[in-house]
Amino acid sequence: MTELNVREGKLFAGDHEVLRGWESYTGWYWFAVEKIQDRKITESGAGGSFIKGKAVDDTIWYGLVQGIEEEWGDFSQAEIESLGKLKVWEIPNRNLPISGRRG
Repeated sequence: MTELNVREGKLFAGDHEVLRGWESYTGWYWFAVEKIQDRKITESGAGGSFIKGKAVDDTIWYGLVQGIEEEWGDFSQAEIESLGKLKVWEIPNRNLPISGRRG
């Protein structure tokens, strides 16, 4: 299990500073520590990510996911946000230090 800790008022997953985080009402957490790629739809309609049958602008992050199991990997911001604001919300930066499951 990756240790979540606070240094100088910021949340860290192991040695990585958490840049953004999301939480779900089911108790899942996504902690982004590195931006991998911005996927923007071009004027020709190319690009983006395909979410729920539609091309959308997206950002791919690398980070820690605390789901059924805890794992590191890439995840799609658009896919998380497509779940709806009543199911998943972005954690305000001021609340990141008190977020996540700790052992």
